[in-house]
Amino acid sequence: MFSSARSIVKKVNSPFIMSLVRNKVTLPELKYKFTELEPFISADLNTLHYTKHHQTYVNGINQALEQHAAAEAAGDLNKCVELQQNIKFHGGGYANHCLYWESLAPQSVGGGKLPAEDSALYKAVISQYGSFEKLIDLSNKALAGIQGSGWVFICKNLNNGALEIISVYNHERPAAHLKPLLALDAWEHAYYLQYQNVKVNFFSAIWNIINWEEAAKKFAA
Repeated sequence: MFSSARSIVKKVNSPFIMSLVRNKVTLPELKYKFTELEPFISADLNTLHYTKHHQTYVNGINQALEQHAAAEAAGDLNKCVELQQNIKFHGGGYANHCLYWESLAPQSVGGGKLPAEDSALYKAVISQYGSFEKLIDLSNKALAGIQGSGWVFICKNLNNGALEIISVYNHERPAAHLKPLLALDAWEHAYYLQYQNVKVNFFSAIWNIINWEEAAKKFAA
């Protein structure tokens, strides 16, 4: 029975796992300097967020995948199952943060500027929410409503094209039919160094550097 289960695990997971092990993930290369996001997010805060916290998830997912590959090669099904949560947590942390950095842009290159009025994203927001102010207000309420650590995503529903505001805890990811356009970090490490316990001020400030142009590209793709 175990031999059969082991062969199934190898058949299903081996190419995917081994490809990730061979090609370790790294911190994404950013298109801006952290000083360019000031004063809304300080350079010190972003440096800590990127080089320490995001790096932790990079290290974690690489290590977890290596351990999974070793357990798989040894036919240790119990260890493979045990590692799933670690892969999910660090993999989600890595992916969510990559989208978070893409969701930001300096004001000097359009950060905070709404997408073009003729863009599909702009039309969808106005059609569903009436205004960007309403979308932002609902997103901020979702962020404030997270008890503990989590994320808010603005997503495109691939089944019907609608926009959806999604809240998740820890480093969960949106469902497969939801394409994340923007990621908003509600973990304490994203704001505490600068905003301390007044996280709602961080949630309000971040819209001044949101990369709506990038979100519009994702929506149209």
